[in-house]
Amino acid sequence: MDLKADTMTAPDLTGSHVRLRMMRDDDAHTLVRAASDGQLWTLWVTFVPSADTVAAYMKPAMEGAKAGTVIPYVIENIATGEPIGSTRFWKLDRANRTVEIGHTWISASYQRTAVNTEMKLLMLTYAFETLNCVRVQFQTDELNAKSRAAIVRLGAKEEGILRNERIMPDGRVRNTVMFSILDSEWPGVKSNLLARLAG
Repeated sequence: MDLKADTMTAPDLTGSHVRLRMMRDDDAHTLVRAASDGQLWTLWVTFVPSADTVAAYMKPAMEGAKAGTVIPYVIENIATGEPIGSTRFWKLDRANRTVEIGHTWISASYQRTAVNTEMKLLMLTYAFETLNCVRVQFQTDELNAKSRAAIVRLGAKEEGILRNERIMPDGRVRNTVMFSILDSEWPGVKSNLLARLAG
């Protein structure tokens, strides 16, 4: 995998609608401001940072970046520079050339717009065409119907359900649905995403 051990040197990813820039140690206020649009931290099927939890949210992202296993991003509206969410590459496996895209959330005002489509196009292009991945995977809560539908719309294939995969902050035991896109599927997925953005 063509990636330096310290993923803090990974490039920003820029499209027509959004820029994904590397998360910084001083981004706590930025993330809380973006999550305030829709009070996303109240969603029980995912973990979005609030003022009380943002430090815990950022810590593994920043530690993982320094260790070379995570590339954490802040999503910005390219026209205004406004922060509108966060996402990351994680579970970087250089030996097997795989990575997971996750921890993704978008401010309520930008959901069901071109933002998620373009963001995923940027990330998948980087994963398959720069990092030379053979597999990119996604996971979400079995009960998160909105997230599951969004992943399927990307062109990812559902692979199965990991039962009792984790315990959520509220104590609920979560089943996790796994999805993936393979390098052989990427050209078709890319064409579909480009067509959606053009339409």
